[in-house]
Amino acid sequence: MKTRIIYWVLASCILCSCHDQMQYYEVTGTDLYTPYHIKLEYNEPLDSAIEKEFHQCYHSINPFDSLSIISMINRNEDMHTDSLFRAVFNKAIEVGNKTDGMLDVTCAPFINLWGFGFKKMNNPTPEAIDSIRSFVGFHKVKIENDIVVKEDPRTLLNFSALGDGTMCDVVANLFEKKGIKNYMIEIGGEIMAKGVNPKGDCWHVGIVKPTYDSLGVHQELQQVVRLCGKKGLATSGNYRNYHEKNGVKYGHTINPKTGYPAQQDILSATIIADNCMTADAYATAFMAMGREKAKLLKKKTPGIEYFIIYADKKGKFCTEYSKGFTQYLVEK
Repeated sequence: MKTRIIYWVLASCILCSCHDQMQYYEVTGTDLYTPYHIKLEYNEPLDSAIEKEFHQCYHSINPFDSLSIISMINRNEDMHTDSLFRAVFNKAIEVGNKTDGMLDVTCAPFINLWGFGFKKMNNPTPEAIDSIRSFVGFHKVKIENDIVVKEDPRTLLNFSALGDGTMCDVVANLFEKKGIKNYMIEIGGEIMAKGVNPKGDCWHVGIVKPTYDSLGVHQELQQVVRLCGKKGLATSGNYRNYHEKNGVKYGHTINPKTGYPAQQDILSATIIADNCMTADAYATAFMAMGREKAKLLKKKTPGIEYFIIYADKKGKFCTEYSKGFTQYLVEK
């Protein structure tokens, strides 16, 4: 009997040893039309836990979900916000203030009007745009006692400018709680990375040349960057998500002040920050601001670094980046 007990204990130890062995896992998929690709070093892939985080996030800030907190707020239903909603809202207001309103979470009616939002109206007449301006403006909303207060009930919220970056941070927080030291989270093109890849090197990420390819089939790299430590990276550009009307391409980045797509000189803006939510927010703001204003913003915002792709007068692709971004560049 003692011998059987010893064998059982040894077998149990072997099974636990195998289960606890650390290795790199890949988790990929598409949730609500957003593709994700995650690598992590752990003793299990955490598929179910990651999916649970997705659903909790969508239930809070996804305007395409009619039962989400943000959807209920947009319908002016009495609804207490959760901690995630408040974190995203506060970040959006913070960046809105720093960018003079070029990131505006109340821009949803304009986004919908141009066919890029959760209500694809696609009827952007000058009269329609003028009729919306009066209730767009991030200063027209605030949170009091966990409840969103609007100056005008017609005001709508949309966190799409921070959404994918927020999702990256949410999954990263899950990994941090489990003590995971090495991971790379890519959701909708935005990235949160920490530690090293399976080869023991810092994570390498490509910045794609901005070509009008809505399916993302033809991708050519402009630059490769190296993410060491724990960093978030987000890229915004109008070359993937756009509409063409009467031979004119209109990008999805809307200028909140005019109500029209931002026709700036920046084709692509990549931001690196300590978290992906911040990087995502500033990448969108850079696209709406243009190069010169974006460079001035960087001087007032030490926590971000940028890499911009723009076209010169001859149509040639040119790049420009902040001094601090140099540390991330991989030489070709």
